Amino acid sequence: MLFIYQATDQQGQKSDGTIDAPSIDIAITSLQRRNLIIVKIVPADAGGFLATQVAWFNRIKLKDIVILSRQLSTLFEAKVPVVNIFKLLSAEADNATLRKKLTEVTDDIEGGTSISISMSKHPEVFSSFYVSMVRAGEESGKLSDTFVYLADYLERQYALVSKAKNALMYPAFVVVSFVVIMVLMMVLVVPQLASILKETGQELPLMTRFVIGLSDLLVNYGIFVLLFLVIIALVLWRYGKSALGKSSFSRFKFSVPYLGSLYQKLYLSRISDNMDTMLSSGIPMIKSMEITADVVGDDLYRGILLDALNQVKGGSSLSSALEPHTEMPRLIVQMARIGEETGKLGFVLKTMARFYKREVDTAVDTLVGLIEPIMIVGLGLGVGFLLVAILGPIYNITAGL
Repeated sequence: MLFIYQATDQQGQKSDGTIDAPSIDIAITSLQRRNLIIVKIVPADAGGFLATQVAWFNRIKLKDIVILSRQLSTLFEAKVPVVNIFKLLSAEADNATLRKKLTEVTDDIEGGTSISISMSKHPEVFSSFYVSMVRAGEESGKLSDTFVYLADYLERQYALVSKAKNALMYPAFVVVSFVVIMVLMMVLVVPQLASILKETGQELPLMTRFVIGLSDLLVNYGIFVLLFLVIIALVLWRYGKSALGKSSFSRFKFSVPYLGSLYQKLYLSRISDNMDTMLSSGIPMIKSMEITADVVGDDLYRGILLDALNQVKGGSSLSSALEPHTEMPRLIVQMARIGEETGKLGFVLKTMARFYKREVDTAVDTLVGLIEPIMIVGLGLGVGFLLVAILGPIYNITAGL
């Protein structure tokens, strides 16, 4: 059960956040163990909108995990005792939710639980990939190297995802701004001009009648149009959460020209990098494939990896298992076969991960270069259509006077 608390520490500094505990008594005890003086504590469901906002602002982002992993790798390389590492990080964490999770991990480690098992209790922070890597590091006695691998891997993934997202922020802002401006014109400007045109009694062109009709629809039934769009968005969101929806959206995005190729390269880079990192840490092939399927982030490639996994369990090689799937390029199949024959599959996967990362970077840069002129042309056509539809008849009126 989630509780929202307000507290102060021994120096009188205020501390707000959330804590997950079976009961309010256990929550209070846990907070008091942190030397906090509780001012107020209530169940999260009693917080209503405030609780939702607190949870949203305290959500753990990929960036938080990246920073945490780099800190862990640095402290482990410095030979700091494990308990001290997690105590230090839990005390210094800015995110309240992450601070709580790290405190619980610290308590478990102090109680004699291994690091991997302690982390596995918090899947919202430490993925199955993360936990498996730590477990492999514990078994091999190379925890320091493991956290270096994890930090490097997560930084690469964060940089790749961030670049793709940032590339879409500018066009998304421009498109949203354009839509808002056009709606305001339809609601505030066009009705006034339309009344002038209707008073003349002249036969209006088709495009003018279309713009006036759209304006009347937004003025008279705008709230219903908005409600309809919200319902459609909710239906699509719910459908996207279902197994059929995930599969459909996955295949759809790969069918979009250029974007489909970009998505493919992004997932191939993630698969190669993930498996290389795990194999380099001593995790068996089957376990590496299972975890990679869980964290790849796409339903189509997850299905491919699970199908290949079943074949590998039956004795097939990785390259043979991937070969029947057309979504896996011939290049990656051939390189995997070379890696298997030479005994350097990890090195080959690392090479492929770097190759596809460069491909993604190039594709994103090209996309950014194409988006700007496309948007300029699109916005120009939209504004031009509106001007011709409204100002054209007005010009005809003035020309006839």
